[in-house]
Amino acid sequence: MQLFGLSEPTVRLIAFAAIFISMAAFELFSPRLERNELVGAIKARRWFTNLSILVLSSIALRVIFPLAAVGTALWAQERGYGLFTVLETPPWIAGIIAFVILDFAVWLEHVASHKFHILWRIHRMHHCDPGFDVTTALRFHPLEILISMVWKALIILALGPPAIAVLIFEIVLNGTAMFNHSNIKLPLPVDRLVRLVLVTPDMHRVHHSSDKRETDTNYGFNFPFWDRIFRTYYAQPRLGHQEMDIGLEDYRGDAPTKLGWSLLLPFRK
Repeated sequence: MQLFGLSEPTVRLIAFAAIFISMAAFELFSPRLERNELVGAIKARRWFTNLSILVLSSIALRVIFPLAAVGTALWAQERGYGLFTVLETPPWIAGIIAFVILDFAVWLEHVASHKFHILWRIHRMHHCDPGFDVTTALRFHPLEILISMVWKALIILALGPPAIAVLIFEIVLNGTAMFNHSNIKLPLPVDRLVRLVLVTPDMHRVHHSSDKRETDTNYGFNFPFWDRIFRTYYAQPRLGHQEMDIGLEDYRGDAPTKLGWSLLLPFRK
């Protein structure tokens, strides 16, 4: 699949690089929080580990599931699979509906990763990051990336959405994840307005609190609607953003900033 004469992987790489660099620069010049884990040597170790995990997850996905989401959509279209094909839904309508359904599917998967012990063992690597910045959005275990892709592929096969809609969804999902994990300062009036339609960093940071009552809220990555509908929305952390404790209480010290330790975490008790 090509867009503007560029291959799908190239389009996604360009979008990722542009968003990552923008968020990293925004964090540097206008940080929301200034803590030890977000500067100096600790930040360097975190960034090395989180970026390394991204690379390993990307390699694992390409080797084990080479079709990925867009490839699955193209494969389904070629064979006439999916509800939209059967109903002969106009592509633009199918694309909008697919985007919303895929976003809900990702939200539901995120909730499941907290509620089912075997999934939490994998997902907790994301939460044990002692810091919260743009690289935290990249800190998902390769196993979780594979599970997530299988889940999205099943949804895509059932729906048969246009491949371009799936590509847009994947780019937006990746971009909003980097945005709402970033350590950027948004004026409070802007945050209140934006979080009506998009998950903001202040909204998602609550989810990374070590207080389980707060961790079990604000599961969204793109839309904030699902948390409001299912009553998992929580506006602000009890201690405030400056004083809130980020990470998991069971995993402190330097260990979560190390690559080997992080990759082996799902296999620990």
